Amino acid sequence: MIRVVLPAHLRTLARVKGEVTVEAGETPTLRSVLDALEAGYPMLSGTIRAHVTLERRPFLRFFACGEDLSHEPAGRPLPAEVASGAEPLLVVGAIAGG
Repeated sequence: MIRVVLPAHLRTLARVKGEVTVEAGETPTLRSVLDALEAGYPMLSGTIRAHVTLERRPFLRFFACGEDLSHEPAGRPLPAEVASGAEPLLVVGAIAGG
């Protein structure tokens, strides 16, 4: 099970409290986790990734084990600590402004 921590606005949309868990295969990747997340919570479809391109939405970032995974290939395996459930995958809303 992969643990995923969503930002507050996406937790509200998905009607969940705290972190969620998803099954993402034997060798989980960011793509497989996001696929499982959208399958389990269809209301999140299009909020984290664009509908057509499946590219990360601007102002959202992905972190795991203190590492920014936002610009890594979506097919790259996640760190072993995330795959084992010891560490969560964080979806973080970036802060912008002047």
